[in-house]
Amino acid sequence: MAVSQCRITFRYAIDNAAEQQKTLRNFRKHQVAVARPRRAKTMKSMLSTTPGGPETLVWSEQPDLTPGKGELLVEIRAAGVNFPDTLIIRDLYQMKPPRPFAPGGEISGVVIALGEGVSGYEIGDRVLALTGHGGFATQICVAANQAVRFPKEMPFEDAAGFVFTYGTSYHALKDRAQLKPGETLLILGAAGGVGAAAIELGKSMGAKVIAAVSTAEKAAFCAEIGADETLVYNRDMSGEDQKEFSKNIKELSGKSGVDVVYDAVGGMYAEPALRAMAWLGRYLVVGFPAGIPEIPLNLPLLKGCDIRGVFWGASVFRDPKGHAENMAELQALYGSGKIKPQICEVLPMTDASLALEMMQDRRVMGKVILINS
Repeated sequence: MAVSQCRITFRYAIDNAAEQQKTLRNFRKHQVAVARPRRAKTMKSMLSTTPGGPETLVWSEQPDLTPGKGELLVEIRAAGVNFPDTLIIRDLYQMKPPRPFAPGGEISGVVIALGEGVSGYEIGDRVLALTGHGGFATQICVAANQAVRFPKEMPFEDAAGFVFTYGTSYHALKDRAQLKPGETLLILGAAGGVGAAAIELGKSMGAKVIAAVSTAEKAAFCAEIGADETLVYNRDMSGEDQKEFSKNIKELSGKSGVDVVYDAVGGMYAEPALRAMAWLGRYLVVGFPAGIPEIPLNLPLLKGCDIRGVFWGASVFRDPKGHAENMAELQALYGSGKIKPQICEVLPMTDASLALEMMQDRRVMGKVILINS
């Protein structure tokens, strides 16, 4: 009996030891699994590797980013497409980042990591940001003090089409022109992103808005979003066309001329618009996709008017407090329904080249937005 009990005890000990060894192996396996870092997701971006047009961009993989001190790592959900994106890839923009780089100057997304010293943000916050470049990608690191939270009621697409166009146009009309209620505002290139934003903002500020565009289709779009008057100009203007254009502007202004010109086109359209200005008017130089115009300097003298540059990107860094105030006011206007990004096309991020072709060919009415699925 004693021998039998001994055998049973011995077998139990063996079985129990085997079970313990199995448990220990499982525990060690679990420990290794926990200690081993997760395989990093590979970020992707639309890289410019050589100066050129949209066809030179390449969709490429890179290692995941790590936020530096004072930075947020943002998973990009959407990116706005703007005319400077067509210039920066050709080395024709004021800013020339070292290659390879991704274009894309404004994004919206979700914070997925915080850099050292960052406070006031949490993982999962929805933010939009002006990035300069790097936005046509799946991830980006942005300085925490340059990101702006936006509410869940605002779609990522709207947020990505918000900063650049409304920021530019609000800075132009509020800070540079000091547009007043009852004044007349002429917008050249009014169907584009910044132009459409200027229509909405001009109306919200109490101005009479004249939208000048190159086609009847664009004129209808501008009237739909609030322009009081529309004017279609010829894409290629002769001297007589320029005189007629200036005459038509004066007639639509209903007085001696327009108080503010918002010129997002330049080229041959600039001089006739300047000739149609009222006394003490303000001519805003916003952009010149049609070429840098040659202005007879006797005109500002005769009109007693000012020519004022609008470099919103520089103003953001030179006057961050003013920029923050403008962003808060723009979000209030969005919340009240007075402004809303006019999105004409939403494309996958991989179609960035197509979006830039649309932009450079001036086929865009409002905004084109790129999204990551």
